[in-house]
Amino acid sequence: MPSFDTTPVLKLFAPILVFYCSAFLSPAAHSSDLKVGTYSCPPFVIGSVDTQLNGLSIELWERIAKEMDIGFKFEPYPLSELLEAIENNQIDIGVSCISITPDRELFADFSHSFYETHLAIAVKNQAYLDTLEAIFTNTGLWMFVGAIFVIAGLVGAFFYLLEQRENDKLYSMKSHSGRIIEGFILGLLFITRGPFNYFEFKTLTARIVTVFMAVFTTLFIASITAVLASKLTLSQGHSQIKGINDLANVQVGTKVATTASQLLTQFNIHHQGYDDMDALLNALEQGEVEAIVADDAVLKYMIGYARERGKFQELEVLPYQLEKQNYGFILTENNAYEEEINRALLQIRESSQWRKTLMDYFADK
Repeated sequence: MPSFDTTPVLKLFAPILVFYCSAFLSPAAHSSDLKVGTYSCPPFVIGSVDTQLNGLSIELWERIAKEMDIGFKFEPYPLSELLEAIENNQIDIGVSCISITPDRELFADFSHSFYETHLAIAVKNQAYLDTLEAIFTNTGLWMFVGAIFVIAGLVGAFFYLLEQRENDKLYSMKSHSGRIIEGFILGLLFITRGPFNYFEFKTLTARIVTVFMAVFTTLFIASITAVLASKLTLSQGHSQIKGINDLANVQVGTKVATTASQLLTQFNIHHQGYDDMDALLNALEQGEVEAIVADDAVLKYMIGYARERGKFQELEVLPYQLEKQNYGFILTENNAYEEEINRALLQIRESSQWRKTLMDYFADK
């Protein structure tokens, strides 16, 4: 039986077979939609999957997906669950305001950065009446003032017992109650302005005690000044916050499972955790906390947006930069689309259209 030579047939169909095989094996073939996890983070992700998602990160991803000609489906997650979904390969990519950190690089990959910001502190401005109210309702301040009066009374009583019969100059009132008041005033002046001249006392004991108390009262006056300054500073609240260490003196809030929460923990600053930015900002507005820490861009956008609608009029982002943050898309490790995503991201990021998009979101915030 004569054999059939297949060489010409293979030569004819080989290019076609190679083309179709490469099309199916290539990441660009997009045989199935990518699972894209996201969570609300205005202005980077606004809205919800159930309604209509938009925002800076959403726009950027949609442009990249269009460049790649790839299908995708958004899936909503809280931040902590989104990170777990990436680690467990339940989703392919995370799109929101996700900071690129060394800890997250241990279980995931990141795209190139597309936005740089920093952690910031937001506070609620206090009116003058609020400041006065805070001073007058400061329990620690009034306890300290009470301690001063008690010590003044003891000092005054001591010198009164020694001098009241001998010293008509210090105790000139005729009535017994009047002399007691004079003794208290003497004690108060003694511990707040320093010791009297020893020769103003008639008895030797009073003069000797006055000399020895000179050093004590000098230190005591310095302590009074320091403690009162501290108490009044705490009453003024945010006006004394200059950086991360000052947050140890106030009640602080932040979102759970964020870089802000990690930073506060690193500095051993006790803080209250909140599930989302709306709850965090409302806690600051209602006085549950005195300061909050979050990403600067997010804070400024959300407070500015709320002010346009009559809310959060007294909230303010302080002009102090804490830790720098770079946002990127988080990817599963060894993601087949990483290089293609990065190429498209770099092209879009360098375009004039992207710069205009940034201005649209942040120019007035």
